[in-house]
Amino acid sequence: MFSVLFKRKPPLDEVSVRWLFDVFEWSLRNFSPGVFYGQTRLVLPTNEHFPGKVDSVQGMAELVFERVAEYAGMAHWLWQVVEKSHCDLDAVQQIPSGATQEFVGSSSPSAFSTQALPVVYDRLHIGNPEALIAGFAHTLGQYLGYTAKEAPPGGVNNWPQITEVLADYLGFGLMFANSAFVFPSGGCSSCATTVRRNSALSQWDHTYALALFATLKGIPPRKVKPYLKKSLRGYYQRCLSDISGRPEFSLLKQYSVEPRKVHDESLIRAEN
Repeated sequence: MFSVLFKRKPPLDEVSVRWLFDVFEWSLRNFSPGVFYGQTRLVLPTNEHFPGKVDSVQGMAELVFERVAEYAGMAHWLWQVVEKSHCDLDAVQQIPSGATQEFVGSSSPSAFSTQALPVVYDRLHIGNPEALIAGFAHTLGQYLGYTAKEAPPGGVNNWPQITEVLADYLGFGLMFANSAFVFPSGGCSSCATTVRRNSALSQWDHTYALALFATLKGIPPRKVKPYLKKSLRGYYQRCLSDISGRPEFSLLKQYSVEPRKVHDESLIRAEN
């Protein structure tokens, strides 16, 4: 009786938690578990991870993006970093025009190699490096997601949310948790002054995904929590406790023991 009475409330609702596990498993099946467990790193918002300084906005954006692409294992793709010219907060979160569920899996890295792919940024995010990094990582997650050989959990109707979690899977969870902000439905009348990043998922979702990433990779809390904003540190600890007792976690860990065959070896992100 008392164990039920004082049972702690889960950090997220059960549907959201299971969906996050499903997206991580989908990512492991489609983008090489060997790369994830052997090479993917937790990217930190530090000068060590993002060294260098330039005087221009464009130069700074390009410098940051180079590091993001390197950590994502996608530096060998062709890119063009472009400043956003109008207030369209959702532009980089959309599936290309005419895309359907069948679009997923119709592309491959080689299909993107003939021309530079646009990566759009908001110059206001230069003053908020974590938002800038998260925006870049989300764009890379979308391009990478197009190369998956199977539809993601829930289908492409949840594409912005799926590709944000894919960016968490690529190691950028800290930046997403720290900078996530869902703009109110009133539009973007404050675009000219805000430096916050529009997000398809909440800071709570991203913190749970960050905890899942760290637990799968064996990264201790002391390596994560100092870089997480203070208001999320207690919640992060709750996420860790919730994850460790779930049977879904054991399933994901099996990918690290015996790497499974991916659908297309050209999807191994770290290989050139």
